[in-house]
Amino acid sequence: MKEQITSLEECELPYAYWLYNIAGVGSKTIVRLLAQVKTPQILYHLPEKELELILKQNRMTPNLAKRIIDAKQHWDVQGAYRRLLERKIKFTCLGHSDYPDRLLQIPDAPYGIYYRGKLPDKNKPTAAIIGARSCSEYGKHMAQRFGREFAMAGMQIISGMARGIDGIGQNAALAAGGYSLGVMGCGVDICYPSENKDLYDLLCTQGGVCSEYPPGTAPRNSLFPPRNRIISGLSDFVLVIEAKHRSGTLITVDMALEQGREVYALPGRVTDALSEGTNRLLQQGAAVALSPQDMIGSLTGQISVQKGSASLLSDRQIDILDNLEDTPQSVEMIKQRMLSNCSRDVPLPELMNELVKLSLNGQARQIGNSYFMRE
Repeated sequence: MKEQITSLEECELPYAYWLYNIAGVGSKTIVRLLAQVKTPQILYHLPEKELELILKQNRMTPNLAKRIIDAKQHWDVQGAYRRLLERKIKFTCLGHSDYPDRLLQIPDAPYGIYYRGKLPDKNKPTAAIIGARSCSEYGKHMAQRFGREFAMAGMQIISGMARGIDGIGQNAALAAGGYSLGVMGCGVDICYPSENKDLYDLLCTQGGVCSEYPPGTAPRNSLFPPRNRIISGLSDFVLVIEAKHRSGTLITVDMALEQGREVYALPGRVTDALSEGTNRLLQQGAAVALSPQDMIGSLTGQISVQKGSASLLSDRQIDILDNLEDTPQSVEMIKQRMLSNCSRDVPLPELMNELVKLSLNGQARQIGNSYFMRE
């Protein structure tokens, strides 16, 4: 972002919430304002004449001062923010420590974000899994597979909670004990589509839902394309499972490319309409998604460890290798062997992550989705 954003303390959030809710004042205007007055609280307490002078010097519309003054008179700053929190809805904004770092990299980041549950961990990789709402059985299966195995490798799944590929991938990630975030095209207090109510509830407890739109905002067609830039903006890369040639999914792809994100596409049969969009993406230079393991290795840098170099292994990885056999074992069986043989209790997602690393390094072999053996 061009303008410098001042770091904000927790006490600034009620004022940032007030500022973000002034009618007709968008994110770009807020950022320009705060480049001059530093914090929302300072802006709130600024005398009217001084505010008008700042607006004039920065060639900003004069009626903006009236909007801000009117908002001060009709908004209970502390009370409104307290009522928001009472509804189990949190708010963060540019400059606050909770605001996702990845969004700072995109040119049109929203000033504020409402969320329930948790926002993504800034230190863990993120993947957007998106695709057709009316998907095939093949698409359903692959969304489940990629969502599950990404989550078990420690990747966070970002998507739009839509019916079809989006929701299937997110459900699979949560079922594997991973984290997923649903980016909404409505207020975070509204479940859309209603058929995904179980997923919405799971996200609120095990993952998170977020939106740039205020609570109570009903879903509208015009709100979904802008929210797609947040899905791609929060992601290190975007994976398209299925998409028709003319598909809303491709709007997210365009935004991802504009943001410098890498796009992967799942190949499909050339006769399948639902694979026409992904096959064309591949024709245009998208990376091919052949398996979760290939992507996990290249995207997290796990294959940079030299093949067969035991000196680079951690103690935990050495224990894992000691408990592998010459025949395939499930991840659950390996976990139990480690607990019995060396009193090491490794959570399943972490164990899966380590096993995938060892397989990519050539020190173990993966059989199917979740079976491993000694190399």
